[in-house]
Amino acid sequence: MPLLLETPASPVTLVEGYVPVIDLSSARGGDALGRRNVAEAIGTVCETSGFLVIVGHGVPEAVIAEMYRATKEFFALPQPEKDALLSDPADPLMRGFGRSGSLAASNADAAVEHERRRPDLSQTFTYNRLGDPGAVLPPSADERLRLPNKWPALPGFEEAYRGYYAAMEELSVDIMRLFALALGLPEDWFDDKVDQHMTNLTTNYYPAQPEPPRPGQLRKGLHSDWGSLTVLYQDDAPGGLQVQGADGEWLDVPVIPGSFVINIGDLMAIWTNDKWVSTVHRVVNPPREAAHRERYSMPFFHQPNFDAVIECIPTCADPDRPARHEPVLSGEYITEKFRRAYDL
Repeated sequence: MPLLLETPASPVTLVEGYVPVIDLSSARGGDALGRRNVAEAIGTVCETSGFLVIVGHGVPEAVIAEMYRATKEFFALPQPEKDALLSDPADPLMRGFGRSGSLAASNADAAVEHERRRPDLSQTFTYNRLGDPGAVLPPSADERLRLPNKWPALPGFEEAYRGYYAAMEELSVDIMRLFALALGLPEDWFDDKVDQHMTNLTTNYYPAQPEPPRPGQLRKGLHSDWGSLTVLYQDDAPGGLQVQGADGEWLDVPVIPGSFVINIGDLMAIWTNDKWVSTVHRVVNPPREAAHRERYSMPFFHQPNFDAVIECIPTCADPDRPARHEPVLSGEYITEKFRRAYDL
């Protein structure tokens, strides 16, 4: 674990680098100066790597621990019990036990190579609030987005997932407000665009690899995330998350107990007119001497409201930098990404 040191240049940045560690503590008390300092630090990172690690986030350790316990218990079930919760083939969001796919195929420039991609070496389980009774969707939305969530008959499992989801919702709203400050917007600018968000909480299980993977096959192939931001909890088992640096080199993302990895997705890059970057990343295989080790991670893929129109933010364009992207609809964007990655 890296030593956490305050730097004179930015008192909220504890470890500097391409994927820095930032302390949110001073932003959580409501002090305007503290929030602006944190927002400024986050904004700087979003213009370079789009990846950071946060501490001082306020999510109770017990909530994280219970979620991690429930996740390990689910993936330890016999395969037939997991298969009984396989996601509905008609589900655009793949709730339940996930089907095999390739995240690399979700990239526009990789779609044509889908047939040559190797499936990711992982298992997933997904929960989305849209599968709950009373979830709000516009009349134009695909009714299949309302398909119910699937739950294993494990004591405390559903409660752990719902509790963690609620904590991630709260944290994501606050980060989006810090994003707004960083972009020179009113703090609540994103609020009405994410108040009926359609976020997947998708836990990942990376099994041991007694046999070497096929050439080019990874735990997660190289990809960028699709939505506004991702909040990821990862354990420290070998074979972890890497981000591609500006020079093309692959860099390990720091693992710090109790922290979350935050990265922005494609829709935030569109919103900011590419001022902020949605960086390609991957999950690598463990070295052969550690191939017996399993790994777990818990990403919360924050996705704006289905009918949120994602177009250039006013503060991110000027006569010298006109809007680069056509507007896209949040819901249509993510369902197309799922279709490419999982042949939906």
